[in-house]
Amino acid sequence: MSDRTRHTPANRGADLGPRRLRAAARPLAVLFSAGVLLVLPPAPTSVADSGAPTTTKASGTERINGKSWQGGWSTSVQQPGRGLFPNWSQQGFTQQTLRQVVRVSVGGTSARFKLSNRYGTAPLKVTGATVGRTDKGAAVHEDTSRPLAFGKKESVTIPAGGEVFTDAVPLRVRALESLTVTLYLREPTGPATYHMAASATAYRAAGDQRPDESGKPFTETSASWYYLADVEVRGKGDGRRDGVVTFGDSITDGMGSTIDANNRYPDDLAERFVREEGPRSILNHGISGNMVTVGTPGTGESGVDRFAKDVLAEPGIRTVIVLEGINDIGLGGMGQIPDVSVEQLIAGHRDIIRQARAKGLKVIGSTLVPFKGAGYYTDRGETKRDELNKWIRASGAYDEVVDLDKVLADPADEDRLLPAYDSGDHLHPSDAGYHAMAEAIDIDEL
Repeated sequence: MSDRTRHTPANRGADLGPRRLRAAARPLAVLFSAGVLLVLPPAPTSVADSGAPTTTKASGTERINGKSWQGGWSTSVQQPGRGLFPNWSQQGFTQQTLRQVVRVSVGGTSARFKLSNRYGTAPLKVTGATVGRTDKGAAVHEDTSRPLAFGKKESVTIPAGGEVFTDAVPLRVRALESLTVTLYLREPTGPATYHMAASATAYRAAGDQRPDESGKPFTETSASWYYLADVEVRGKGDGRRDGVVTFGDSITDGMGSTIDANNRYPDDLAERFVREEGPRSILNHGISGNMVTVGTPGTGESGVDRFAKDVLAEPGIRTVIVLEGINDIGLGGMGQIPDVSVEQLIAGHRDIIRQARAKGLKVIGSTLVPFKGAGYYTDRGETKRDELNKWIRASGAYDEVVDLDKVLADPADEDRLLPAYDSGDHLHPSDAGYHAMAEAIDIDEL
């Protein structure tokens, strides 16, 4: 493996259908123009503004420790808002059934599912829920749907700010298998805690459609996830502490990748493990638009503030890969978002590293990838990117460095993405670019 495509020790200086979500991928090129920036909040917020979530403990469903459960799938939840494309978060749900598809990175013999009301303003009543093996679209394979319980009860009420696990359900799950989770929300939910850019289709139907396996009643679609925050599995291999969290912004989130194709770089990384070494827990905690130093309702709490809730709460984790900072550079100084200096960015990265090491995690830093031609590119921003990348490579602050800047750069202009790796907005990689990112990571270091 060449120096361009491996970890280098830090002290050595390294209807939607399956298509690309162009409405979102074109931008955050457009997102970060002055006009679209108006969808962002009038002022940044910090973790203190939103409050930390509490966990509702239905009998038998409280988080045990990483010796019993492994993360199969995850996403970082956000405050409801307009986002970059239409979604259902602001109006929420009433007498509707919500169906969502997720793919787990690692398998087991039983599973449980975390529902989050972290940003709800009122208690969330989930009348009932099911899980089944995914067929096509909103369909579930025949006779695979089974009910999910909450402390042996069919329904649960999650307080505002709270999160709850279902009871464990006996379910033999294979690595890289897709599961379909269905929630019936009879009572008005109010604005919904969600994840804006899922790169996956969620489905909605009127009334209680939990028993339906055909998917036909689910005629409405969205490109976001709602309430569902984690899938955990257990079985063979209990007690392993080798999970990997990928942490960052839209490039970790998979913006610009093909919808419903699981082509985000963490997905490709999970596939590499299955192919080369055996399944590994690979969890995605990217949020599109997220910043290291500044939080907004539209882009999530800052990386520094959300790290503990999103990463350190996961079971069985050994390593975290951090790829974040390009939005601090590109958005800084726009609207009421402060102009962020390189020194402030470095301080934010050091804070994340400190939090991770305090929990015994290995921390791998990634250089920021090229963004020349993106909607918020400036020469001044490029200078900041170069300076931050120099620090990531040479400071020794990270345990290891993966130099994704070099992996994705166009040799003819190293400030730009290689055209084959560009989704079209000069900021987010294409499917091929995300694949190259996953291939560049030295999995022996994870």
